[in-house]
Amino acid sequence: MRVVSMSGALREHVGKKDAKALRRDAKVPCVMYGKKEQITFSVAQTAFDRIIFNPEPCFVEIEINGTKHSAMMKDIDFHPVTDIVYHADFYELSDDKPIVMSIPVHTTGTSVGVMKGGKLAYKQKRLNVKALPANMPSEILVDITKLDVAQRVKVQDIPAENFQILNPKSSEVLVVNSTRASATADDTEAAAE
Repeated sequence: MRVVSMSGALREHVGKKDAKALRRDAKVPCVMYGKKEQITFSVAQTAFDRIIFNPEPCFVEIEINGTKHSAMMKDIDFHPVTDIVYHADFYELSDDKPIVMSIPVHTTGTSVGVMKGGKLAYKQKRLNVKALPANMPSEILVDITKLDVAQRVKVQDIPAENFQILNPKSSEVLVVNSTRASATADDTEAAAE
């Protein structure tokens, strides 16, 4: 799993006036929860670029006044007009508490159906995964080499070791759709036989 580092400073005051002053200084008011007490802090606006402009999931290592905290971003608010980060919530990770993250689905291999002219379509590009932080995958890799035209990969077909996929077992993830080229290839094969 990718880890993004950022440093923050504890907020002395919490409230609308303080938050507006932080935003004027190009800082984002943040809160971190998940352990004994909430921590309110601020982070530079530019520190979020590596998180929000990258589709891959990540953990965040936040250094606040010399103490490092391992966390994940739980929620983020943007300004409605300028799209700058307005506020962020982080969840502090514990080695023994499972977490839920949205993980991207990637494929490996070349599908038999695609070689015949079919078209691979993603029904779900991300899946919700529950796991301990140490077991959280950075991607869900699906081997599609044996996938023929009109065949599907469902959630129940994906092997999940040390993690649990929370999406319904019968929901489709990938499908090879039929095209004119694949229909012509099937007709040619049938005629040859």
